[in-house]
Amino acid sequence: MKNEQELKDIVKEKYTAIAAQPIEQNQASCCGAGGCSTEVYNIMSDDYTQLKGYNSDADLGLGCGLPTQFAKIKAGDTVVDLGSGAGNDCFVARAETGETGKVIGIDFTPAMLEKAKENAAKLGYTNVQFREGDIENMPLASNVADVVVSNCVLNLVPNKDGVFKEIFRVLKPGGHFSISDVVLVGQLPDALRKDAEMYAGCVSGAIQKQVYLELISNNGFDHIIIQKEKAIVIPDDILKNYLGEQELVDFKNGTTGIFSITVYAEKPAAKTCCTPGGGCC
Repeated sequence: MKNEQELKDIVKEKYTAIAAQPIEQNQASCCGAGGCSTEVYNIMSDDYTQLKGYNSDADLGLGCGLPTQFAKIKAGDTVVDLGSGAGNDCFVARAETGETGKVIGIDFTPAMLEKAKENAAKLGYTNVQFREGDIENMPLASNVADVVVSNCVLNLVPNKDGVFKEIFRVLKPGGHFSISDVVLVGQLPDALRKDAEMYAGCVSGAIQKQVYLELISNNGFDHIIIQKEKAIVIPDDILKNYLGEQELVDFKNGTTGIFSITVYAEKPAAKTCCTPGGGCC
């Protein structure tokens, strides 16, 4: 596998191309990474169309869950979307936080940001903004967000620990996140694990489910809950690009599982010096 900067460059290149693709082409690929399947598979994404605030122009079919549906967003909240793409989750979040709230999308692909800004302008939203930046070093002050959401993005980042540290920093005390991501149980075959296309396609960048949850806990979050989990099945016509016949049989009959999970966790509320019945410091 390539180094961190090379991986980021690959992801940026792929998602620049994806910004110009129709949703049908993205859904026929590995998380939108390319036309690697000969049939139309909705491999990872869930159906947003019934959610309030949904906008078809912003839906590129790149997600692996519906984090905004589970994010417990309230009117007036400030919501930050990591890897905001064309703005899909931002617009759904805006429907929840309303006119009195604020939604900030962060993405490091200029083509995606341009598409998102165009969509926001067409919708006339003045409280949704998009910023260029790396989610390992967010262009945000500390303690500004009530809610952080993200959809199938952290698996694209080599330094996932750094992202969770940044999420903790930008959340207000007592704030929370709801993140959909791809995780593993068991080991991927080397041919999949080392392939750049599979990385950009949200597969080889996935880490072990238990390690993912430990990263969240180790960065200070509590009340960690898996809100939704579903198995991801990679079609044979994709796998055959990487695995021989026997390797394919072994993989399909093995114990490796690829899952989409939506995880909720909270940043602990600020501690006070007052204790019940003890007066105040």
